Amino acid sequence: MYKRLFDIENKLDEGMFLFGARQTGKSTLLKERFKGAIYYDLLDPDVRKAFKRNPNSLKEALWDKAAGTLVIIDEIQKVPELLDIVHMLMVDKGLCFILSGSSSRKLKRGANTLGGRAIPETLYPLVWPEVTDFQLDRAVQNGMIPRHYMVADATKRLSAYVQIYLSEEIREEGEVRELDAFERFMEVAAISDGEMLNFSNIASDCGVSAKTVKSYFQILYDTLIGYEIPAYRKAIKRRIIQAPRFYYFDVGLANYLMGRHDLKRGTDDYGHAFEHFVMQEIIAYKGYHDKRDEISYWHTYDKKEVDAVIGDAKVAIEIKSSEQLKAKHKVGLKAFKEEHPDCRLILVSLDPITRKTENIELIYILDFLRMLWNGDIF
Repeated sequence: MYKRLFDIENKLDEGMFLFGARQTGKSTLLKERFKGAIYYDLLDPDVRKAFKRNPNSLKEALWDKAAGTLVIIDEIQKVPELLDIVHMLMVDKGLCFILSGSSSRKLKRGANTLGGRAIPETLYPLVWPEVTDFQLDRAVQNGMIPRHYMVADATKRLSAYVQIYLSEEIREEGEVRELDAFERFMEVAAISDGEMLNFSNIASDCGVSAKTVKSYFQILYDTLIGYEIPAYRKAIKRRIIQAPRFYYFDVGLANYLMGRHDLKRGTDDYGHAFEHFVMQEIIAYKGYHDKRDEISYWHTYDKKEVDAVIGDAKVAIEIKSSEQLKAKHKVGLKAFKEEHPDCRLILVSLDPITRKTENIELIYILDFLRMLWNGDIF
C-alpha cells in the first residue's frame, strides 16, 4: 500500500471533481480518506442502471441528509445526468460532493459545471516520495501506475490495461467507428511520445485523415490518457518551433505501446523513457502544489532545445540519461541562457555527482527528485 501525497482533505471545499486515468488509485484514495461518506460506485452495473433509469432517485436518497454531508460518486461520467441533481442538492441542501472520473468528455457535453462549486483536481500515477522501495529502472520501464510499478514485469498488466481502455472507454464514446484503427493510432502516437506533433505524418502512418488524428488526440486528452506540453513562445534571437509535444500520462503505457519491454541504460529507448519519467514527476509536482507557472519546452530551427521551461524562463531543465556528462549535453541550456540570462539552468542525468559548472547545475536524478518534491526547483 502506498501513502498518497495528494492532500485531498484540505483541498475539499463545497465540492470537487477528482479526475485521473484508470487505475491511478482514485477509488482507493477516496475510500481510505473519507470512510464516513455516502458512496456510490457507478462501475457497479446495478447502481449505474438504477441511476440511468431514474436520476431523480439520487435526490430521493439524499434529501433528508444534513447540510455538510459528504457524498462521493465514483466514475460520474457514466451517468452525467446526475450532475443536475448534484447541483440542486449542493445549492438547496448544502451537501458536499466529490465526483470522481476517468474521463471529462461526457461531462463537457453536459455543460453543468455545478456553478463553480466543484473544483477540478487530478490524481496522478505514483510519484517518487510515495514509493518507499523506489527503483529507478523499474519506474522508467513499468511506469508509476500502482499495479504496474509493484511487479517486476508489467507487460501483461499493461496489455490488459490497453484492452480495457479500448473496450470500456473508447467503445462507450461512440465516436470511434473502428477500434482497430484507434488502437493502431495509439501505437503510432507512442512513437511521437515526447516529440513535437505532426498530424500529417501520424495520419499517413495510421491510414486516416489528419482531421481524424486530431479528434483521436482529443479523445486521449479527454480520457486523461495523454496531454500536451506547449512550446515556449518568447522568441528573442533564434526562430523557435511552435508545435506542442505529446506525452502519454504514464511512461509505462508509452513503453508498452512501442514494444519497449527490456530497457537498457545507454540506449536511445532508455533515454526517451527516462526523459518521460522525469517530465511525469515535474507535471505531478506542479499539479499537486497548484503551481501556476506553465511548463513548456524550447526548440529552435537550428535544433537547440531544452526539455522543460518553467514559467517565463525562471528555470530551464534538460534531461539526459547519460552516466557521464559531456559538453554536447549542455548546448541547449547554453543557447537558452544567451537569450534568457537570468534563467536558472539544470541538467538532470544519471551522472552520480551533483555539482555546478558553467552556471549549470548538474543534478543526479535521485537528488533532483528530492529537490523537486522539497520545493527546491520551482
